Amino acid sequence: MNESRYRFGEFEFDAATGELRRDGVVVRLQAQPAQALACLIAKANEVVTREELQRAIWGHETHVDFERGLNFCIGQLRATLEDDADTPRYVRTIPRRGYQFVATVETEAVGAKDPKTRGDARTGPTWSVVLAGAAMAVVLAFGAGYWLRVRASGRRTAVVAVARFDNETGDPNVTHLSDGLTDGVVERLTAVSQGHYDVIGNATILRVPREQRDLQAIAASLGANYVVLGQVQSDGAQTRILAHLIRLPDQKHLWVVRVDRDASDALAVEAEIAQKVASEFAWRVERDSTGPRLAALAGQ
Repeated sequence: MNESRYRFGEFEFDAATGELRRDGVVVRLQAQPAQALACLIAKANEVVTREELQRAIWGHETHVDFERGLNFCIGQLRATLEDDADTPRYVRTIPRRGYQFVATVETEAVGAKDPKTRGDARTGPTWSVVLAGAAMAVVLAFGAGYWLRVRASGRRTAVVAVARFDNETGDPNVTHLSDGLTDGVVERLTAVSQGHYDVIGNATILRVPREQRDLQAIAASLGANYVVLGQVQSDGAQTRILAHLIRLPDQKHLWVVRVDRDASDALAVEAEIAQKVASEFAWRVERDSTGPRLAALAGQ
């Protein structure tokens, strides 16, 4: 097991425990994104392949959809670090290969002592421990107060489910594009969420063919308040991409994004459409899920 702590930017990461702090305050980071961060940061400035990350996160599990699971995992990590895939400060995508941690990293072995404080170790807790305890007390007090306010208001975070984009061109080769669009939208929506909503994109119920898709079941099983449905169509020499934002359970269309592009450069198209969909859908979800919608969300 890695026994190091790492510092980068305003963050400090303990690879042994998976704990991430920002300016000394603990930041919530789920286990799988933490494992991905540990793997990337241990090889900072090196390209870590998708296969290496899959082994680090899931080991030899055989029932996981590794490709989409890893995309979602990296999206969650970027959202926590407030990183941008287009202009990355921390995690850079290396197309068709993997990822690279690009920030400057300082390493400290766990258990290492500062020479200035080593002689005081037996006399009692250091100031750093005292201050850390005080900071934690403040964080816990704030968290308890926030939880009470949320409970009193009945508010909960909205959930956006992203269904697999449908390849309606009749060309099976386009499925790679439609799946890439799905993963790109999940990643970008997660990256720009800023805590206003949660994103689900890897559930089995979201990957079934269109004719088997049940929006009411998606709402009930995932607790989803919104679903994104996508279509990839052929329009002569161009490819048409449609993305629908639908509110659940009433299935009201809130917005539709339509883009016609030459899909010869699939990676560029995926990145452009994912960014456009995320930027247009994110603020609409935030606006729709606040104010009068709070009571409806809380009651679901």
